[in-house]
Amino acid sequence: MTRKFTRTIEDFTCEHCGTQVKGNGYTNHCPHCLWSKHVDINPGDRAATCGGLMKPLELTVKGDGYIILHECVKCGHRRPNKSVPEDDFDALLAVSKGREF
Repeated sequence: MTRKFTRTIEDFTCEHCGTQVKGNGYTNHCPHCLWSKHVDINPGDRAATCGGLMKPLELTVKGDGYIILHECVKCGHRRPNKSVPEDDFDALLAVSKGREF
């Protein structure tokens, strides 16, 4: 049986904007530009072999938070991710308007 979530604590440099990001085990995108990387099949497992950058496509409201839909620019895979308080609000607004930050 495959686990649905694996907490993986790791720091990274965003390959889209160059921001140094300190991971907390739940970090799945850059809080500055909101881009991600296609590295997981299930969250945190690092089992995907694609490795493409994942562009933030759209933003939806869920409860008192936001869901960012990411799409891999290499293979087209789509995955929703929760926003976090550390996310740049201007970047979230840009995605909600269909613009890149």
